[in-house]
Amino acid sequence: MNLIQKGHRHTHRGIIGIESAIVLIAFVIVAAALAFVVLNMGFSTTQKAKTAIIAAVEEAGSSLEVAGKITAFGDVSDDVLNATSIPMKIVSGGASSNLDGNFTSVKIITDNIEYDNVYTFGPIFLGKYANASEAWDAAATLGWIDATEHPFTGTQNVPETLAIIYWTINLNNNTILDIGEHVQLAVAFARDDRPASLEHVSWEVSTPKGAPMTVDRTVPNITNDIVDLG
Repeated sequence: MNLIQKGHRHTHRGIIGIESAIVLIAFVIVAAALAFVVLNMGFSTTQKAKTAIIAAVEEAGSSLEVAGKITAFGDVSDDVLNATSIPMKIVSGGASSNLDGNFTSVKIITDNIEYDNVYTFGPIFLGKYANASEAWDAAATLGWIDATEHPFTGTQNVPETLAIIYWTINLNNNTILDIGEHVQLAVAFARDDRPASLEHVSWEVSTPKGAPMTVDRTVPNITNDIVDLG
């Protein structure tokens, strides 16, 4: 009888040991699963934070930048500027930008005027133009200005200050400015709006993505028709 009882005790101990092992394994599996869930949530949160940071940086910076010297066409006798031209492109690593007049605006501020948007027409985008004079010729052909109001060759100024954007490097003939393309922001000033020498001029280009591109210049003494604004 003692032998039988002793054997029963060993049997019970073996069963208890197996049950403990099963419970321990179950705890390990549950812990591993919970750890995986926690790590996955951490990775997901990190990715969302990274995406938010990238989006914030893109919104904080402008998608456009000046791509060369800013020039102007001056009236030496009156010591004022009739028109200006700013070369622009997408910043390195920036997103393409729609320059259609429904999405982009151009603000002009001088010592005497402030206009929220002088970009009333969509860009001249079918083809490209070698210089601002050719672009304004096209604007006259389209009826946007009268031929006599051409800021380079006309006999009078435009009735209201206005801007056009035209391509100098155009890859796909649409209103989207892509990496590798270049445009010019050309502004013609009304007679009473023309900036004089030593006057401050500011251009602000707002696009669908990113902060506005702001450019500030002081008009130098106007001694030639073509003025380098730097």
